[in-house]
Amino acid sequence: MNARDNLGNLPRPLVITLGAIILVMVGVIDYLTGPNFSLSIFYLIPVLLVSWYAGRVPGIAISFACALTWLIAGLLEKTYCEYPVVLYWNDLMELAFFLTVTILITALKSSLQREMVLAKTDYLTKLPNRRCFFEFSERELGRSLRYHHPLTIIYLDIDNFKTVNDTMGHSAGNDLLCLVAETLSRIIRSTDMVARLGGDEFALLLPESDPESARNAIHKVMNSLTEALNDKWPVTFSVGMVTYMLPPASVDEMVKKADNVMYAVKLAGKGAVRHEVVEQ
Repeated sequence: MNARDNLGNLPRPLVITLGAIILVMVGVIDYLTGPNFSLSIFYLIPVLLVSWYAGRVPGIAISFACALTWLIAGLLEKTYCEYPVVLYWNDLMELAFFLTVTILITALKSSLQREMVLAKTDYLTKLPNRRCFFEFSERELGRSLRYHHPLTIIYLDIDNFKTVNDTMGHSAGNDLLCLVAETLSRIIRSTDMVARLGGDEFALLLPESDPESARNAIHKVMNSLTEALNDKWPVTFSVGMVTYMLPPASVDEMVKKADNVMYAVKLAGKGAVRHEVVEQ
């Protein structure tokens, strides 16, 4: 974990306090060095720090504090005793600059956060996408290896989805995908992950899930999907489920195994669940 991650994990009050300490240090140095050395740029340090890690409102507050500190340092130096209006004007410009930086930096962070969310979210169902699923699975694989906990992956495919698109229209197909996504996301545990891998394929990862709890989970999944469809959709589900008592070598291997199990269900006639347990 780098310094940026450490700062990002700090509570907001602590970040604001750190910014205030830096501001006081800069103000003292500004006063001690006198009017011959400009330290204006160093006032940006607490502004940037607080704005990025604590948000816009604290950033605006620290901007006013920076401008006030700069003004006090100038008054104590008596640099502008002959023309005090110049000092106040310059301080106002400093404040405007700090506020502009605060607004821009918080807008930039907000934009970056939105882009990060969109990069990991399926545009239609709002579920995590394939990339997000693989990242989550990598972390859970590491935890499973460290603590020797089982985990289960479920690969779910909507049977006859193409028929829905062809006979009922693509908007109906989209509605069906959203209905399945909403149902799956509603019933999983907070520690689980459900994602749309693409097309009409979904995946669920159930950490710390042994064969019995996996069977209970898929029973709940299938009952909930049947209830949600309510005989209004001419589809069934082919499901491949694999429980690993020991973690596999990679996420790719885990997903491929579950996909193969699901495909075997397809070849056997669709509309069923097949569960395999990998002991080692």
